[in-house]
Amino acid sequence: MSAIPGSPLKSHTGHDQAEPEDGAALLDAVEAHHRRFNVFPSEAAYVAVVLWDAHAHLLDCFDSTPRIAFLSPEPGSGKSRAMEVINTLTPRAMFTTDVSPAALFRSVSDPEARPTVLFDEVDTTFGPKAAGNEDLRGLINSGHRRSGEVHRCVGDGGSQTVQAFPVYAALAMGGLGDLPDTIMSRSIIIRMRRRAPNEKIEPFRERKNVPEGHVLRKRLAAWADSVREHLIDVWPEMPEGISDRPADVWEPLLAVADAAGGHWPARARAACLELVNAAKANDKGSVGIRLLADLRDIFGPAERMLTSDLLGKLAELDDAPWADLDGKPITSRALARMLGDYVTADGDPIKPRTIKTGPRSGAKGYYAADLADAWLRYCPLPSQESVTAVTSVTAQVRALFPVTDAAEVTDTDPLSVTAP
Repeated sequence: MSAIPGSPLKSHTGHDQAEPEDGAALLDAVEAHHRRFNVFPSEAAYVAVVLWDAHAHLLDCFDSTPRIAFLSPEPGSGKSRAMEVINTLTPRAMFTTDVSPAALFRSVSDPEARPTVLFDEVDTTFGPKAAGNEDLRGLINSGHRRSGEVHRCVGDGGSQTVQAFPVYAALAMGGLGDLPDTIMSRSIIIRMRRRAPNEKIEPFRERKNVPEGHVLRKRLAAWADSVREHLIDVWPEMPEGISDRPADVWEPLLAVADAAGGHWPARARAACLELVNAAKANDKGSVGIRLLADLRDIFGPAERMLTSDLLGKLAELDDAPWADLDGKPITSRALARMLGDYVTADGDPIKPRTIKTGPRSGAKGYYAADLADAWLRYCPLPSQESVTAVTSVTAQVRALFPVTDAAEVTDTDPLSVTAP
């Protein structure tokens, strides 16, 4: 796909200016800049980060902005360095390691001076040792949408009024572990790792490299101005199987890739498929979904099981939380409470029933038929998911990169296009 055609720009004196630069070549240059200082875990990650950098200059063209989260299990994995580089490439970057909800919403509430928020060490805000920070989490979630607002009282004493503040803004995060599920679902997840001995990068020096990034930032801003009117109300074609929240997350990045042209539209869609499916594979789900999945495995072909038998088998699962749930093994009451949040195919809450057959007739237990609808909706069989995902990815990548010689298939990686 070629870049969006542009007509010569007019200066305030009426004279023609130079044609806008080639978007694909510009994104190649941004990628090369990242590769000097960052080691990302995959080619898809480089594609996503570069497109995210560019989309921050075009925020008002889109209905939503994806959060991008650099997460790792250990410190020293390059998260902060990734955001230091992004800091030089995005408009009005605000790099912080600690921000209150009031400071954040006031920072982003002016659309004319709205910053790109770079929130490092976010695990100290949302990690297991941190407080809930529900106000900040709600603000981050609301700011994903252009229509996002928070409401605050303004004024003095009895003359206060409720005022809506817009909170739409681009946001990148870095931290250890995972983030709250509601933030994760609005984010492109980059799973960072410590560099291997053979992975070499340049040292990042502020006096030298920050100005280099600012040159690229100016070029991105100028290119964004040249394509802005073409991106309003654009609906990029989604890869097969990408819908709902993942589509909201990736829509702006695919639109930017289409505007840039060259190899970027194809690389963007291949990266979208890879990262969305990786996020699904890493999704641990809620405790309730984990319980449903474990019960499905325990039931196997059985039609009914006693509660006592289920509790014993749950506690025997080595990699499950059921032997130490809130400091003690899961109880029949806890099992009933957790399953009661889900319903049968008839819409009734799942609850224990009397087992009518067997040597212990009259004891309480659960019927597979009562759980079947919840199993289908919340934890479809892994074999069905994996076959669908692999078939979808393979077909779509081959469609994007058709080959005529079988030997070319193993040598062609749609994501690994080395930037100059």
